[in-house]
Amino acid sequence: MTRERSWHGCVFIGVSLDGYIAKPDGDLGWLTELEPRGHAADAPGGHPALDWNSFFPTIDTLVMGRTTYDTVLGFGEWPFEGKRVVVLSTTLEAGDDRITVAGSVDEAAALLDEAGAGRVYIDGGRTIQAFLGAGLVDEITVSVAPVLIGSGARLFGDLDADVRLRLRGTHATPEDGLVRITYDVLPR
Repeated sequence: MTRERSWHGCVFIGVSLDGYIAKPDGDLGWLTELEPRGHAADAPGGHPALDWNSFFPTIDTLVMGRTTYDTVLGFGEWPFEGKRVVVLSTTLEAGDDRITVAGSVDEAAALLDEAGAGRVYIDGGRTIQAFLGAGLVDEITVSVAPVLIGSGARLFGDLDADVRLRLRGTHATPEDGLVRITYDVLPR
């Protein structure tokens, strides 16, 4: 199902090689504390994928789930200053002036349309899955970490139909061994 909208839905997320975005307890240390291990350098002449420094400045709005929001609150400093933030939750009470709470994907999409959002960063496993299922993701950048963690929160869940992708860029970073891949999501 694809709906008319004014904004471009973008996913940017790190994943272990075995497809997890967090350990069962929510720990992200396996991603945030990657150590240099003498990784091979990327071959020259390719089309690079997006990295955080080329991705984040293009975003005007974020949509994240409650679990991701709670994780971000633990960072100490709010990392999204100057960006509109929508938190997808049916249990979160209003009270943080930095965010707007939406109870469903449809409500979040309507808020994005009303706000005139342009490029929307969609974050959090279940939120990504819900927006992807609703046909609201246009671009996916995945940074694959050189680690297997064995269990945890999966990036992608069950889908009711295939999601076709077109490779836009890829590269590896020798400092941390991340392999970054950017895809355009093709219309259904």
